[in-house]
Amino acid sequence: MDVSKLPNHHPVPWDTTFEAMALPVMFARTRDKAPAAPLLHFLGRTYSYDELFRDAQAFARALKARGIAAGDRVGLFLPNVPSYVAAYYGAMMAGAVVVNFSPLYSVDELSQQVADSGTRLLVTVDVPELYATAEQVLRSSQLETLVVSSLVQMLPKLKGIALRILGRSKIAKVGYGGDILAWSDLIEAGLKGGDLPEIDPQSLALLQYTGGTTGVPKGAMLTHANLSINAQQTAGLNPFGDPASEVFMGALPFFHVFANTALLNHAVVSGGSIAMVPRFETKQVLQTIEKHGATGFPGVPTMFQALLDHPDMAKTDMSTLKVCISGGAPLPAPLREKFEAAAGVRLVEGYGLTESSGVVSVNPYEGFRKPGTIGQVVMRTEVLLLDKEDPSVIAPDGEPGELALHGPQIMKGYWNRPEASAEVFIEHHGKTWLRTGDVAKLDKDGFLTIVDRIKDMIAVGGFKVFPSQVEDVLLENDAVKEALVIGIPDDYLGERPRAYVTLNSNCTETGPELSDWLNARIGKHERVESVIIRDELPKTMIGKLDRKALRAEVFG
Repeated sequence: MDVSKLPNHHPVPWDTTFEAMALPVMFARTRDKAPAAPLLHFLGRTYSYDELFRDAQAFARALKARGIAAGDRVGLFLPNVPSYVAAYYGAMMAGAVVVNFSPLYSVDELSQQVADSGTRLLVTVDVPELYATAEQVLRSSQLETLVVSSLVQMLPKLKGIALRILGRSKIAKVGYGGDILAWSDLIEAGLKGGDLPEIDPQSLALLQYTGGTTGVPKGAMLTHANLSINAQQTAGLNPFGDPASEVFMGALPFFHVFANTALLNHAVVSGGSIAMVPRFETKQVLQTIEKHGATGFPGVPTMFQALLDHPDMAKTDMSTLKVCISGGAPLPAPLREKFEAAAGVRLVEGYGLTESSGVVSVNPYEGFRKPGTIGQVVMRTEVLLLDKEDPSVIAPDGEPGELALHGPQIMKGYWNRPEASAEVFIEHHGKTWLRTGDVAKLDKDGFLTIVDRIKDMIAVGGFKVFPSQVEDVLLENDAVKEALVIGIPDDYLGERPRAYVTLNSNCTETGPELSDWLNARIGKHERVESVIIRDELPKTMIGKLDRKALRAEVFG
């Protein structure tokens, strides 16, 4: 049977220009074209491709000398700092598998994922909180070696001296020796030369932990081919005439898969630069956009909201921006409209998953788009809508269904979780599809709209309520800044929706007033039992609203 003729199937023409290659090869090609071109602007210091490539090779040789072999896991417990880039590509040059860890992890969270992944060596920075956490994990797990990079050494000379003298409390006192090594010593040792292995593009490159569809952290196994092709798919969307002259705003945390593909690997494959900040701070981001003439800004909705809320945005020159890309969470229409009006730049919504290397679809950067959708899938990607109750059956034509994906950027599976892998992969007509857990609609032009998560649907007296649809209506109220809707147990109906919101400044609406306003605009089965106003709503580590965490707060 020809799968392209199935109802609710969206094929994309095969494009042979995308090449499966090892990420170090991708880096080497771009570096050879423009070795002196900058890759990173970091707090006043600029790093060239040549400089970072040299450090990556040195790190790879040092790993090899310490017995790190092909397939061994090397963890990165780092904020956005230059050593992340050299360690990321350097570990891969050695044939090792990178494991990304959030710098916000507690000792228990980091220990659990170090143990699950089998990480042997961990790279961090001498920021007190990070070093203290990493050092405790080193002493209490099977982790063998901790490598500590110096923030002072990554700054311009005068800034580094000032930090060393005036900011001593911001630098950890590191007990070097034994199993705690200095990054600079490893780089120095690795500069002496030595052969590095040839990397198979189909080999494992990255373990990226995700809650997946069950909420239990699992390591998505992403190959070099997955990541390099997805970077090319992303770069293939660029509206830029000369990508090498572009500057990406680097506020997304590199440890997250969205930043890995849409920011770091995207810049490397295209030859663009990144103006990077250690973490998202609104004023610093605005200053960085203006100082470096940022032309592209991948971010999450809460970042764009924070920029809008900051008084300095109105006096910041953002005229160099050509496109802003929102991912990680649904983009509310009022936020998109306000940001575009204030910044004078198109803000487009995209979609991706950890399991898909980061990018699946995006609205066009130029020309025709459909706000409220997640756009059209990137090249060499196919989508299929499955029946919400029975994924072995295709959803009825024209009806929403569970979004399933097939393409070269889809992961191999979950690390040491064959049962979890079996749950998310399904066979249809000779192809393997990744079940996303997201309910979607597909229109005649190939634009996808996410309706909701299957696990988030609320069962109200036999009817299915999609929380995101109720949230969208709430966000039409000028008083509402953020909204999350969850199901609350009900003796008669089984569940009823309840909304939690934050308000825009100077708004005085009450919960009952918002409840009456909302319930007059939605279906009877969607009506909320109450609207609760809060000072803030829980967010994930990259700043998107966290419905799972809200449930945990409400139900304990």
